[in-house]
This record gives sequence, C-alpha cells and structure tokens, in this order.
Amino acid sequence: MTVATVTKSNKSAKGTITLNGSKSIANRALIIRALCMQDFPIHKLSNSKDTVLMDSLLKSHSDIRDAGAAGTTFRFMTAYLSMQQGTQVLTGTERMKQRPIGVLVDALRKLGAKIDYLEKEGYPPLKIHSPDPDSYRGGHSNQLTISAGTSSQYISALLMIAPTLPNGLELILEGEIVSRPYIEMTLNLMAHFSVLHQWDGNTIKVSNQKYQPRPFTVEADWSGASYFYAIAAFADEVDLQLDGLFEESVQGDSVLVEMMEHFGIQSTFNETGVKLTKVDKDLPPVFEWDFIKCPDLAQTIAVICGGLGVQGLFTGLKTLRIKETDRIAALQTELAKVQVYLSALPKRFSPKSDKEYFMVDGKAVVDSNPNFPTYEDHRMAMAFAPLAQLGQINVEEPEVVGKSYPMFWKDINKLGFEIS
Repeated sequence: MTVATVTKSNKSAKGTITLNGSKSIANRALIIRALCMQDFPIHKLSNSKDTVLMDSLLKSHSDIRDAGAAGTTFRFMTAYLSMQQGTQVLTGTERMKQRPIGVLVDALRKLGAKIDYLEKEGYPPLKIHSPDPDSYRGGHSNQLTISAGTSSQYISALLMIAPTLPNGLELILEGEIVSRPYIEMTLNLMAHFSVLHQWDGNTIKVSNQKYQPRPFTVEADWSGASYFYAIAAFADEVDLQLDGLFEESVQGDSVLVEMMEHFGIQSTFNETGVKLTKVDKDLPPVFEWDFIKCPDLAQTIAVICGGLGVQGLFTGLKTLRIKETDRIAALQTELAKVQVYLSALPKRFSPKSDKEYFMVDGKAVVDSNPNFPTYEDHRMAMAFAPLAQLGQINVEEPEVVGKSYPMFWKDINKLGFEIS
C-alpha cells in the first residue's frame, strides 16, 4: 500500500494553478461526438483517468469493455452501447459491481434495448446485445417514467441518446430531482450541438434530431477547484489564481463561489479564470446548505467546516451513499480522527420535511499524524489534503486522484505543500 505524507510549513496560499478540465463535461462531449457519427475537435479535454477511459472505450472494438471504477463512464456507456449493433460485455471493478444499474437498464429495455445481467440482478456486469429491430422502426414507446431521486447520470445517459431514437424521448421525472444542474449541463451541451428540448414541469421532451459537429472547449472542473478554495480557507494569506474556470458555467458546483463567501473567500473573475483573495470577516457560527444540486462538494465543505470549527448543517446528501464509496460513512470515520464529528440528526429535528439532516461539529486537531484511507475514492484524498496546513497527515493510496485530477499532488506542491 502506498502512503503519502503531506505537510506544509506555512499558511500562505499564493500562486497560479491551471485546473484540469471537467470530466463531467468531457465525458458528455465524448458520448455526443460518438453519437454525432462525425469527428470534431474537443479542446482542453480532461486528462482524468475516467475521461481517458471513456475515450478509449468508445474507440474500442473489443467484445469486453472494462469501465473500471468509473461510474459516469459505466452509465453513459450502458446507454450508448444499448443502441449500437453487436454484442458487448460491459464490466468494472468489484466496487462497480456493488453499484446499482437496474433503474437505467429497465428504462433502456422499454426503449428496445436487449441487456442481460451476468451476475447479480440489477448490478454490473452487463451483456448488451443489438437492440430490438422495432426500436429502429419506431415500434417502441418514446415515453418513459424514471425516478428522479436516484442518479442524474441515468437521466443524462437517456437524454443523450434521445435524439437518435426514431420517436425521440419523453422523459417523466418522478419525485424530487437529484443533482438538477447535471441534467441541465447535459441539455446545455446537447444544445451546443444543435439538439433542442422542451422541459415543462417534470417532463423533458427531446424529438428525433441530428447532432451537428462543432469544435468544443472543455471548462475546468469546479469540483477540482473546491480543494483550492479549502486551502484558501485555511490560509492566513491568499492570492491564488485558478485558470480555466468560466463565470457563466454549466456546472452546478460553480455555486462554490457563493458558498465560500461565508468563509471569507472572495472570487474575482478575469480573462483566464478566477482570482481568490481573503476578506476579513467573522466566520458564521453555523453554515447551512442543501447539497442536492452539488453533492460532490459535500466532502470538501465538511472538511472546511471541521478545519475552521464552524458548525455545519447539511442536507441533500442522499446520493453520497452510492458513490465510489459510502461517502457519509467514510467522512464520519475519518473526520473523527481529528475530533470532528458528522452525525445524522433525528427526524424530530425537521418533522415536517422528508429531508435527512447531518451536523458537522468540532474543530479539527491535527497533532498526531493522522492516517486517512481513501476508500478507492478520489474525493476523499483531495478533500482531506488541505488539512495538512493544520498539521502533518498521511494519505493512503494517493494515486486514486488520477480518477479526476492526475496532477493534483503536483499542483498543491506548487503552493508549498510537501508530499513524500
């Protein structure tokens, strides 16, 4: 097992970082290019492991395609392959085989897909055959109802293949919509390539249309930016430029700008990205946020609250249990090592709401060289790394960051972090 010792001799955050491209945007652009049936350039494509893998799988002619630990890649490839000719097996890691896929498979079967489970019902690996010929002749209904409370990736996967279906798709989202900005991101990218939609209430309609090839530039990743905002939050002096971010972003995680104002971090956009500075203000006694639209920020903000001793009141964490790991359980275990506690609040806290609330309590004490496992989860490694400003820490399996941000350790080294 590899272990990285991470230290920082001062609490200054000064420099310029060019952030990696968003894998969420890049993976959608790659699927659309494959559906476009005509090549076009994608500039600043993410070099994340997930995106490199997606590109490779789309170009592969193998009968067995391994998506590894990449959940987005697996879900998007399931929808893409379900409407292609031939038979392929789509598989992944042991953890991937524990992540449900049944909601998406059931939906695709209604559209004419022929998909078999090779092991446990409702879970990978899958054997995906050529679709029912009727699906090409418009013999299947174009109306689907899908739970909106599971994963937005299922919805995005269906939407991207929608214009290629003979009758298009009328997608009815049932219940509370999880991670709505990711659905909006998908639709915005589809619109960039000339595919239009109608979204009325809980129904999204996409007619049969053709994607039009156009050059595309991938925006930097706001989730990746969050770790530098955390570094800024723990620093005494901040003059930090993050290049590649857009002020008018399609990413839901761009709400980070608003969030971090509560912790005294000011964002000023310029020609190449955003400049972070620190303003003198009192920290809030309680930071309250609903993460339903930005779940990938929850780990970072939990660590920020703990590091600063700000009580956090979080809701909208329901999808965190089915990510690369159970992120709620992982946060509870690891934060406790620095005397910070993440606890589920009893239902009586909000008796009139279906929302589940969690509280972050305590101020981090980093004085015993804590060892943080990463649970095969890139975000656990990057969310906890900024704590090294408060004392030396160890991060297990640090290479896990390659999933979304291969240059992470080199980039924080530019800001004075030492990794050995």
